[in-house]
Amino acid sequence: MTRTASIHRKTGETDVTVVLDLNGTGATHIRTGVPFFDHMLGQLGRHGRFDLRVETDGDLEVDAHHTVEDTGIALGAAFADALGDKTGAERFGDATVPIDEALVRVAVDLSGRPYLVYAADTPVELIGTYESSLTRHFFEAVVANARITLHVQKLAGDNSHHIQEAVFKAVAVALRRAVAVTGVDVPSTKGVL
Repeated sequence: MTRTASIHRKTGETDVTVVLDLNGTGATHIRTGVPFFDHMLGQLGRHGRFDLRVETDGDLEVDAHHTVEDTGIALGAAFADALGDKTGAERFGDATVPIDEALVRVAVDLSGRPYLVYAADTPVELIGTYESSLTRHFFEAVVANARITLHVQKLAGDNSHHIQEAVFKAVAVALRRAVAVTGVDVPSTKGVL
């Protein structure tokens, strides 16, 4: 079963290409112009075991907001496209990921209903040039366009880099589990997600 998608989104602020293979091995090629964000997207592909290519040219002379948001929109659309009607998918996935003192718990439902609960504050606003508040905004865009429910909760941590990385890794593992093909039909009593 092929589960791939290629999304191109061009606006007056950004030009984004996302290529996603849910049946991949974790190979990534990420270039957004925002080094910490590139690092986090690399974690998402690697630990989700998705092949992921992201190329974003954004108005970084303003700031990283549009680059991060539009990348999230395109990535969410790629997930929705690659999943199709979700036939055979496990549907639910969760993960608890530690990185040193940081501990993050994530749960995902490929519900068809976009909803985000995000409780993973970070003590430092800037990580390199990356505004840590953009992570929530990124996942809002992913959730809205993938049409999934995502809960993210920081259980422990005081190092912003560790907290953010634990978030992306936990989301990756939870998504890997949710998209795993474990059945033969749509995982819903309604017959549709």
